[in-house]
Amino acid sequence: MSDVTRAKQARPVHHWRRDVVELAALFTAVAVADGVANMIGHGPGGPTLLVISAVFLAATAGFHTWWARRHGHAPPTSDTGARPPSEGRTGTLPEETSAPLAGAEVTTLLRMRTTVEDAPGSLAALCTALAQLRVDILSLQTHPLADGTVDEFLLRAPAELPTSEIARGVTQAGGTATWIERADAHDLVDAPTRVLGLATRTALDASELPLALRQLLGRCTIRSLPATSPVSGRATEGAPVEGALEETVMRLRAPEGGVITVERPYLPFTPTEFARARALVELDARLGPRIPRGQDLLTLPEGNAITVRRADVSDLDAAREMHDRCSPRTLSMRYHGPVGDADRYLNHLLSPSFGRTLAVRTASGRIVGLGHLLWDGDETEVALLVEDEWQRRGIGIELLGRLVAMATEAGCASVYAVTQASNTGMVAAMRGLGLPLDYQIEEGTLVITARLDTAPVATPVTSSLPYSLGHAPQAAGRWTVPGTGVGRD
Repeated sequence: MSDVTRAKQARPVHHWRRDVVELAALFTAVAVADGVANMIGHGPGGPTLLVISAVFLAATAGFHTWWARRHGHAPPTSDTGARPPSEGRTGTLPEETSAPLAGAEVTTLLRMRTTVEDAPGSLAALCTALAQLRVDILSLQTHPLADGTVDEFLLRAPAELPTSEIARGVTQAGGTATWIERADAHDLVDAPTRVLGLATRTALDASELPLALRQLLGRCTIRSLPATSPVSGRATEGAPVEGALEETVMRLRAPEGGVITVERPYLPFTPTEFARARALVELDARLGPRIPRGQDLLTLPEGNAITVRRADVSDLDAAREMHDRCSPRTLSMRYHGPVGDADRYLNHLLSPSFGRTLAVRTASGRIVGLGHLLWDGDETEVALLVEDEWQRRGIGIELLGRLVAMATEAGCASVYAVTQASNTGMVAAMRGLGLPLDYQIEEGTLVITARLDTAPVATPVTSSLPYSLGHAPQAAGRWTVPGTGVGRD
């Protein structure tokens, strides 16, 4: 039996030839050292030469120790960045293991959802198919169904691997209704942490509910139907207390008594997603109306002091009083319709369910300006109303800059304003943002769209303000007020 074979079987290997050679070398070294010592020690100045040699060797050893401590030691590294073998290990890594270490492989994050049979081994077959494609599974969520299980994966796949090939491999492994899309770093957060964060945001601010639903369910259309129509005053059809789920549409009872409709035509909702959304809406209903109550104190150029803060339905009476002080021309420019219908919209516009509202108050507490940020998909609408006596003082520009900053922090791609060409104040305020603008005429009105992903707004608004979002990485879903004439569906 050879030494190699015995070593593989963990048996001790005795190299007696190497031991004999080592003993012979030791005896030879002792004999040479004795001869050198006798020759130098009995010669003239021999002891002195020995002492000098000893001092020189000691100094050399001390210098080496000092140098090593000063510059430290680092383990040897190879040019490829591979870690050297640990002590006691021999051999090299196989080619398929060491190849990726020569250069980092470019990968991409993907979200995949597929339906598999609820049987032992179905998930294992799916994981094996992904492993054969060199796809790494980062996280997995399961959504049980009556006739199977929906598995939702977060994957890290090679960048050059087509998603069609991944879908083909999943289908061959037993997956059906496979859906794949790109993911980002925010998807690396595990599901319980993400849901708790969304619940916290909703608990602090009622206007976060549509954004939280959008974050929870992905790309979807969210509509809120009030309990009564703001135009006809008739009651609308409500949703069951427990809600209703129909494939790609879920209907939930809104906190204020209306109906929240969530639609995702490209992917059916699962009962798990429905339960999470219903729990989030129930949390909002139990907590009741709430908004951050902080405010900012500002001074206008002529010296008047004003405050800017968030507003909600509790400010309805003060907002109606401002309407009474506004001229018919100012109201018609704002609402683009009969002036008598303006008061009907206020209850919906001030509701946090449809967006955010900023109110400008004087030192006496009177509201003289309102700014609305209304959720309407990626193209969120901004709307302003400033009392006649307080126009041309910079209030509209201040409100617009803050609303645009909110939309930017919410992840909205753009904002648009619906006005009339004769409303030079609104046109000037939009131009003052310093953003690229698009102008369109729709049904006799001017629509000005500003893109938010190119430059900062002109009015500086920091994330430390009490009404700042600061935590909404993606755009809001569609959250419109039916019948108000202020949305673009």
